[in-house]
Amino acid sequence: MDVKELIDRYAAGDRTFSEIDLSKADLQQVDLSQCNLNGANLSGCDLRGANLRQVSLAEANLSWANLEGAHLLEASLNGANLEGANLNKALLDGANLFGANFTRADLRGADLKMADLTEADLSFANLDGANLWGAYLTGTKVKYAIGLQTENPPVDESK
Repeated sequence: MDVKELIDRYAAGDRTFSEIDLSKADLQQVDLSQCNLNGANLSGCDLRGANLRQVSLAEANLSWANLEGAHLLEASLNGANLEGANLNKALLDGANLFGANFTRADLRGADLKMADLTEADLSFANLDGANLWGAYLTGTKVKYAIGLQTENPPVDESK
């Protein structure tokens, strides 16, 4: 499936696109809110400023994707691979990020209020200026994370 077909099907009301391969596609500013993209390959995809509110991306591959400024409010990314992804200033309020891999991800200025980061891997991630107010951090790996600032620093239970 190419980007045009995806956008046309979305406009026609289709919201299920599980297991699709759109690696390295340009989806800047696209609205895919409330879609099911479970298991999709979006590796290296350009999703800057995309509206992905309440999208389901469980187990999706978003490694090295550009999600700068993307709206992922209440999105489900449990088990997703976001290694090296650019999430600078992304909105992830209330997102389900359980077990997601954020190794080497850029989360500078990201809004992670009330996000579930339980058992997520933030190793080597840049969290400078990220808002983690009320985020669930039980079992979250933060080894060598940059800029992690919370009122009560999370405990790295992997040690």
